[in-house]
Amino acid sequence: MARAMSEDGQSASLFDDAEDAAASAGAPLAVRMRPRTLDEVIGQRHLTGAGTPFRKLVDNDAPMSLLLWGPPGTGKTTLAYVVSQVTKRRFTELSAVSAGVKDVRAAVDAARRALGMHNAQTVLFVDEVHRFSKTQQDALLPAVENRWVSFIGATTENPFFSVVSPLLSRSLLLTLQPLSDDDVREVIRRALAEPEPRGLGGAITIDDEAAEHLVRLAGGDARRTLTYLEAAALGQSAGGTIDVGTLERAVDRAAVRYDRDGDQHYDVISAFIKSMRGSDADAALHYMARMIAAGEDPRFIARRLIVHASEDVGMADPTALQTAIAAAQAVEFVGLPEARINLAQAVIHISLAPKSNAVIKAIGAAEADVRNGLIGTVPAHLRDAHYPGAGKVGHGQGYLYPHDFADGIVPQRYAPDPVAGRRYYEPSRHGLEARVTERAERIRAILGQAEDGAGDKPKDRPGSKTEKEQA
Repeated sequence: MARAMSEDGQSASLFDDAEDAAASAGAPLAVRMRPRTLDEVIGQRHLTGAGTPFRKLVDNDAPMSLLLWGPPGTGKTTLAYVVSQVTKRRFTELSAVSAGVKDVRAAVDAARRALGMHNAQTVLFVDEVHRFSKTQQDALLPAVENRWVSFIGATTENPFFSVVSPLLSRSLLLTLQPLSDDDVREVIRRALAEPEPRGLGGAITIDDEAAEHLVRLAGGDARRTLTYLEAAALGQSAGGTIDVGTLERAVDRAAVRYDRDGDQHYDVISAFIKSMRGSDADAALHYMARMIAAGEDPRFIARRLIVHASEDVGMADPTALQTAIAAAQAVEFVGLPEARINLAQAVIHISLAPKSNAVIKAIGAAEADVRNGLIGTVPAHLRDAHYPGAGKVGHGQGYLYPHDFADGIVPQRYAPDPVAGRRYYEPSRHGLEARVTERAERIRAILGQAEDGAGDKPKDRPGSKTEKEQA
């Protein structure tokens, strides 16, 4: 129990009201099930595990200033609450949605009085700190700098953009991850089994199909998991079972039949890919929405987009790959649900882009030749000439430096003998690749002169550089 000294010097619990509410059957299940120790926290073992910096700070009751960054429902408020519990400190919470500079200064002044009069440390928790203006954030700096409070700020936004640099530099940044499916299953199991009034006391059960649907709906959010579970449990008599129909009615969300390890997964992703390849953006968006609704890992979707930006679009629109990579980065930085917008943009871009499979055909043909033993030795003039004695064995001799030539291209053999003249990349006439086609043909015509013995020779170009000279 965390305690603080009142103004008259008497010890007073700051959590009596909170704990009474948590113990009350009328409090939300998500509040009642809030962890009381670090060992009760589900997930985030990279922060709460033995030997981690955060665990050491808490176990040693050390002064701290923390920024907790992560999606909703990952435990930011819970960690702040647990810190105040186990470190025996006062706990003051401000919401950046409603608090102003006056409220910040009042909380800091109260913390200073408690520290000066009773040596009582204060945890000042600011929820959604990214919503504070620069002035409001600056008002926190003296308290953080002088350690009048242990500051903990929670944010769902990237703090490098939403938190002022002085406050960021004075705080330990901890990144929270969405709960894994197994973590969510443990949240459900614990809530069902925990004795009343904290949990549901084993009075009801949930069947496997409904549990998996709840896991998908949760999206790694523990608070959402418990809220949906509580809604489904309402009206259930002792000994009752929550099935999919009960859960659907409670949360007003139809169950998407989608087994991430079964046929539905492969069928939907196949249809998603083929819809993009077929330039049907609407169908592709439909299948993406189905995957997201079913709880598919958005990183999996992003990876498929990156692959197919090159496999199905390629050089016909090289910017498709850039868009796909940007969407994948957005998934990591932003997370769902907002990142679905970035994914949708990439899906539309790839779907509507001109199509070419020339890239995958090119690498496939090259790999086939390698598998068939068409290897050959590297031509002597292309070999490494950067070590002593290389010139004595002819390495690098006769290499023509393309930048010495007006067009930047010189008739010169690059491929080993077994594959000389092989054409792997055959560009299409679609989109920007039509321009690539013309340039590729011009380059091949120039390089082909080396096969015919035409063009400049090294001896004809006394000013050309060897590989060793270039170094």
